[in-house]
Amino acid sequence: MNTTASLKNHLLIAMPGMDDENFSKTVTYICEHTDEGAMGLILSIPLDITFRQVLAQVDQELKQGEVDKQVDNIPVYLGGPIEPEHGFVLHTPQGEWNASLALTDNLVLTTSSDIISAIALGEGPDNYLVMLGYAGWGGEQLEQEMAQNTWLSVPADMSSLWNEPAEKRWQKAADLLGVNLNSLSHDVGHA
Repeated sequence: MNTTASLKNHLLIAMPGMDDENFSKTVTYICEHTDEGAMGLILSIPLDITFRQVLAQVDQELKQGEVDKQVDNIPVYLGGPIEPEHGFVLHTPQGEWNASLALTDNLVLTTSSDIISAIALGEGPDNYLVMLGYAGWGGEQLEQEMAQNTWLSVPADMSSLWNEPAEKRWQKAADLLGVNLNSLSHDVGHA
């Protein structure tokens, strides 16, 4: 892979024919992409886990009376099938957290529990997605999947996805390319 082919800071949009249950009808943000592989976070699969349950795991000292009343409305997403016990928060760059990585000027990835506590208190970033697990690809694996037309890719524009319901993010990401996913063939092939 050469550096100009990196999909870092891109959205991967699963093609309609994707039969992998982990990625069918998903949109995935690529956090890192090098010769060694790629790491991303799925943005479109809500889990049956509440934010309150995540909070109870990471901050047992926070008193329930202190928790913001909106905490029960915060969705938790499946970031990917790898290490689902690990949490990730993808967010806009507000606040100082113990373990954060600036992905772009407008997007940060935090893995420390202090951001979860801050969100629970209503003191978190303006825009964020809380995820468990991540998606990973070995060296050249993502390139092979791209060559097989498994994915569409587009430079990430998270501003159009933050407040979009999870079930609409797949098509919303494709809208960035001007593509209606319902009009694409479910068969993968090459001309």
